[in-house]
Amino acid sequence: MTQEELSGLIGTVLSRAPQWVRHDLSSSDPSLRSRAEETLAAMIAAGISADLAVDHAD
Repeated sequence: MTQEELSGLIGTVLSRAPQWVRHDLSSSDPSLRSRAEETLAAMIAAGISADLAVDHAD
């Protein structure tokens, strides 16, 4: 996966992030921000895993 492909994939995941994640990322409450960061990281990891699985299937 190239850097450009990775950036595009992350951009796609970010565009699909639920509103609560976007809101909580800017929260002053550390626990809310942490939950949003963990959720976003999991979404990005899942997107990368799915993309790699498709690449290996080809």
